[in-house]
Amino acid sequence: MKRNKLVDIFLVDGCGRCSDYKTPACKVHKWPEELNFLREIILNTELTEEIKWGFPCYTLNGKNVLMITAFRDNCGLSFFNGAFISDPQHLLKKAGENSQNGRVLRITKADDIFENSEQIEKLIQEAIQLQKNGTIPKKVAPLAVELPSILADIFNEDKPFSDAFMKLTPGRRRAYILFFNQPKNESTKIARIEKNRARILQGLGMHD
Repeated sequence: MKRNKLVDIFLVDGCGRCSDYKTPACKVHKWPEELNFLREIILNTELTEEIKWGFPCYTLNGKNVLMITAFRDNCGLSFFNGAFISDPQHLLKKAGENSQNGRVLRITKADDIFENSEQIEKLIQEAIQLQKNGTIPKKVAPLAVELPSILADIFNEDKPFSDAFMKLTPGRRRAYILFFNQPKNESTKIARIEKNRARILQGLGMHD
């Protein structure tokens, strides 16, 4: 696979999705050894290396297969259709309670990769073969969730905030709504919304 210079820049500067971009505090810089090791494993495949949503994304004939991810407490791989990959070692996990097809491989230290490199390579190869076979089932529509009335009222008064929320992926919107809806007390709901306002305006999910 040909190296993409944009990924080289990503590893130096970060993803550019928050104010820590191009600073030592960027979450990308917490995992230099792990991210480079994962990249080298993927570069030995036939996938095409790209940057999407600020992160390295690997495609086959224009179709997304997997991404490299980096968070504060872990990094790893995100398989777009990981639910259909055989995983006898149970390395793949749901990204969230309501995840459908996607699965993630979470890494917290380089040894996680060293000890499971063979299994990781098999997961990647199976993801590639799955895409080649074209047998990926249609996504299941997520269950509808009720928009908290207090959030609807805030949206009516704050269009930029409303627009930023609506630009989030359906999964991220759903996660926020479930979180905002949990408390019975209205003041607690408002506090949760205000606490996450900046993240939403930056286009971030609850766990980004």
